[in-house]
Amino acid sequence: MPLNRNHLIGKEAILLLLRDENKLSENVRELDWKFCKGKVGSMDGQKVVAAVETAARNQGIIQSGLYRETHAMYHAIMEAMSGVTRGSNQIGTVLRTVGLQFSIIRGNPYDDKAEGEWIAVAFYGTIGAPVKGLEHEAIGLGINHI
Repeated sequence: MPLNRNHLIGKEAILLLLRDENKLSENVRELDWKFCKGKVGSMDGQKVVAAVETAARNQGIIQSGLYRETHAMYHAIMEAMSGVTRGSNQIGTVLRTVGLQFSIIRGNPYDDKAEGEWIAVAFYGTIGAPVKGLEHEAIGLGINHI
């Protein structure tokens, strides 16, 4: 079954991130997809990963005891970070810091339920030298199957 063009999980993650949660797409509500938003700022990439994973667990988007869910979450985060960091997932080790908002959405973007669920992570914020005013905007998106 093909991807349903009305159920684009990555697009919904970016839109959720960039607009007020009260203006959440009707698709997300109608499809009963799980979602959350949060913020993280750090020079430590491990803290970014931990903040997103913790939010996903606390909001019931992934289950702590299921490796496949944590694994899918990790790969979606790393793919999104790759967009923010332009392909090199280093921040503090090369004297860069990030201040990011993030969104997470879990659902099935296919017509066929047998395709299973997917998870999307989107980041938007700033990256740059650890000096106020020496940063620029960045965005990243990661999508992985569960």
